[in-house]
Amino acid sequence: MSSMLLKSGTVVTMDTAIADMDEGDVLFENEKIVAVGRDLEVPANTEIIDASGMIVMPGLVNAHIHTWQTALRSVGGNFAGTNYVDAVHSGLATHYKPSDIYIGNLVGALNQIDSGVTTIVDWCHNNPTPDYTDNAISALDEVGIRALFLHGSAKPPAKPGTRPYFEVPMNRDNVKRLREGRFSGDDGLLTLGIAVLGPQISVLDVTIEDFKLARDFNLIASLHHSNAKMRAPDGYVIAAEEGLLSDRINIVHGNQLTDRDFNLLVDKGATFVVTAEAEMKGGYGEPLSGRLINRGANVPIGSDTEVTYAPDMFACMRMTLQQERHRASLQALAETGEKPKITRATTREALRWATLDGAKMAHLDHKIGSLTPGKQADIVMLRKTDLNMASTYDPINAIVLHANPGNVDTVIIAGKIKKAKGRLEYRNIGSKLDILRQSGERIIQEFLATTPAVGAVFRRA
Repeated sequence: MSSMLLKSGTVVTMDTAIADMDEGDVLFENEKIVAVGRDLEVPANTEIIDASGMIVMPGLVNAHIHTWQTALRSVGGNFAGTNYVDAVHSGLATHYKPSDIYIGNLVGALNQIDSGVTTIVDWCHNNPTPDYTDNAISALDEVGIRALFLHGSAKPPAKPGTRPYFEVPMNRDNVKRLREGRFSGDDGLLTLGIAVLGPQISVLDVTIEDFKLARDFNLIASLHHSNAKMRAPDGYVIAAEEGLLSDRINIVHGNQLTDRDFNLLVDKGATFVVTAEAEMKGGYGEPLSGRLINRGANVPIGSDTEVTYAPDMFACMRMTLQQERHRASLQALAETGEKPKITRATTREALRWATLDGAKMAHLDHKIGSLTPGKQADIVMLRKTDLNMASTYDPINAIVLHANPGNVDTVIIAGKIKKAKGRLEYRNIGSKLDILRQSGERIIQEFLATTPAVGAVFRRA
């Protein structure tokens, strides 16, 4: 049995039963944390890593990311919400090959590890055939990231004589193949869920059938809800009547949920994911964080899409926190005529959103999200000695308000070092980046050649 000790670091546990330490140790054996404390006794032949000058913390959890889009970085920097749907799903996505999904997922996952993320919830919804899905999964497996892989469905324009995608339920055979094959168990680094359309996007029969599919295979069903107008206005109510709403239903965005639907979902234990930057940019309305906090619900956060901005979870924490503080300040000013005397949300809460809350959304909190003995050794070390981190007084404040991916020194997933001394362990990254660039260039060129009318939104700034 191999063991490793991270010694003399500033330890942030995110476990309410284990206090943070200005100087402490984390011991793990194989893939599991064994002890967290000061001056720990260690087995013989334990490898010791000097963590002095470092913050030792749980790995970040990106609770919503479309990793397959990595080759299209910055294409949508000036997109509005409608531009995104038309250009990406109806256009660019239709020019993807399975190999494009593979390289996007591979480089995207590597970037997440490099940025301090040990777990992603990968919302993969460009898979018209099983080959696309298998390539996406293989890339995640090769990189060694922890992921809840959400198997979705492509959304191309309907061809003559065919039904539009929002009238087509998820293919049961595809899900059965995955659940009985690569995902027959739930103990690996990769677990399976489904990325469904939901009542905002799909008709009622499809919503109900997709929810039943998730129930039948005991899977999380995640859906987007970004507008007020719904194709199935009573979809959540009818799903509840049929016993289909539970903590395995996940709503991404949810900004314009009616009070009826929001309260019903919370009461039934459904989870939510806030992607504040995408929501503000896309015109989805006020992020859901305030309503979730008011109901005592968790606030998992995610980066969403690389098409429009960087999937940086440090930025996600800051963006979501400051947006919630701003919203609460405006509310207090309107109600009392005075600015609030204390902040609405704290930095510790923001760090929980990006660790434990994300882990709970993915049903992985028994494994990850805190530095707790018995949990998986998913650990990140940040350099406190970097220019932007030197002299920071409070480690939680430093993580949320000062740190960035450049401060990530070490990343460990299930006890395996994926990044050390600021360098990824993965080899041949340069050749992979060349393939990624070629993939993106081809997809964009083919799209513009066949759809010249949308060229204006692709003009460089």
